[in-house]
Amino acid sequence: MVSIRSIALSCLVVLGLVAACGDDRPPGPISTPDASVEPDASVPVTCNNTGEALCGGACVNTGTDPAHCGRCDNACTAIEGCEGGVCVARCQIDNLRVSSGAVNPANACEQCVPTTSATSWTPRADGTQCGTGQLCSAGVCSQKCFIDGTFHDTGAVNPANACEVCAPATSTSQWTARAGIPLLVGGQDITAQGWRVTSLTPSSLTLGPDYVRLATSTNTGERSGGQLLIWLANAVDPAKPFKLRVTIQVDSVTNHNSLDSSAAILGSFTSPVGSSTDRAQMVYLDRAAIGWADDTQAAAFPVMDGAYHVYELSVDASKVATVSIDGVARLTRNNFTTNGTIAIGDQTNDPGFDGVMRIKSVEKLCQ
Repeated sequence: MVSIRSIALSCLVVLGLVAACGDDRPPGPISTPDASVEPDASVPVTCNNTGEALCGGACVNTGTDPAHCGRCDNACTAIEGCEGGVCVARCQIDNLRVSSGAVNPANACEQCVPTTSATSWTPRADGTQCGTGQLCSAGVCSQKCFIDGTFHDTGAVNPANACEVCAPATSTSQWTARAGIPLLVGGQDITAQGWRVTSLTPSSLTLGPDYVRLATSTNTGERSGGQLLIWLANAVDPAKPFKLRVTIQVDSVTNHNSLDSSAAILGSFTSPVGSSTDRAQMVYLDRAAIGWADDTQAAAFPVMDGAYHVYELSVDASKVATVSIDGVARLTRNNFTTNGTIAIGDQTNDPGFDGVMRIKSVEKLCQ
């Protein structure tokens, strides 16, 4: 008879065998955390990237974030951007972001001024430098001077001093001194330049590319010849020293008679042929010499050499006159007087006393 003890031992053996064989089924899936579950608030959020700060529970770059510029909750305005942690005004022009003060690359006289307009270019102030020797005027860059609140074109003369001009290459804000005042420019209408003409036929006045040509002649058998003088009133101040510079080429000339000349420079002139004083201190140009027309002094010089020469008449405060040719003094005289009018050309109508000259320029030098 099997005892209860034996049955119990048999069951233990069977259970042991089952446990030893194990469970051949694969393991079940590993469960994942529920995404809807918020992270543990007890774990602090840290911002590890350079320039970031924790603002409102999130990491932001305070160097560029317009809502937190430089520090949390420091918001820039609608016309500002955040640059380097600072709110900077800017424009939005033609879909481009433009910094405040930036100049329009297409027009140097326009710039971004957000307080005036954040969506379009703003004209820069008149007189603003916009290039070498250039200023802004009504939003356009050009070569001008802006002196005492007034614009002046290049070459404009100072109304208070004819020896000063607008020269933007030298200065755009001040008048620039010039060497001389042009009284006659060759190749241009002399009447428009203020000159008048005294003439007797046969004579002709013509314009070349850069000169004024004066020519006189004598008809065969005539008792008088041609006369041609050009003259300019108020060319100099009779009470002040002056220097006249005349650039001339003498093509042909008849040697002078006393007080007469067919090629002359007069530092004083009374229409139509000059007073006795005018004629006495007149400078004559002969074929190979120059001198005072009263024959008090003369100097040899190749006048008719086919070249232009610079004749300068200078009168100082003591009324001493000096005549130079190409920078070399040739004649002097005392007590030179002038009425302010000057003249150049054939001063006499004596028959056979004729000349042809080309005048390139006449200039009053500034002192």
